[in-house]
Amino acid sequence: MKLWLRLIWAHLSWRFRGKLKVSDTGYREFLVWPTDIDVFMHMNNGIYLTLLDLARYDLMKRAHAWQDLKRIKVHPVVVMETITFRKSLTPWLKFGIETKIIGWDEQAFYIGQRFVVGNEIYAEAVVKLRFLKSPKGTPSPEEVNEMLGGWKGEAPKLPEWVSQWSKAASLPKGKELAPSNWRN
Repeated sequence: MKLWLRLIWAHLSWRFRGKLKVSDTGYREFLVWPTDIDVFMHMNNGIYLTLLDLARYDLMKRAHAWQDLKRIKVHPVVVMETITFRKSLTPWLKFGIETKIIGWDEQAFYIGQRFVVGNEIYAEAVVKLRFLKSPKGTPSPEEVNEMLGGWKGEAPKLPEWVSQWSKAASLPKGKELAPSNWRN
């Protein structure tokens, strides 16, 4: 985790921000700090991904999922993510990140996250997330939902384009290199 002060603040402040269910849309506000800026005077693209981590953490803490999963030694890992940028976030701009589970398949959850200023979307991401169980194991989304007491409400239907993206962008299984036309 690159942004330690924000992580510490997220860890301390979630209790005062209201409870959520994992099926809710989480919202967390941030400010673009000077340390977030790249040479083009807007937020560095790597910072976006780190802040997505904090926003997912905030949703899981407020829904008490983080604590429940930690107790049974289960933790999330990012498998794949994509982000699309529309407008730049500039120094000292206040923005929010909306976080919502948009669905799952037999292997992973898919989280939708948006960077918003007012009612305008500045960037949007989809994150494919799996869970690992210590010392060894990979519970399915169905098993994770059961560990958390079951999904509350109607399960979201995973958008078809997300399924297609996941299949198209996946790396081959095993240790062999896939044929590539971008390497000499």
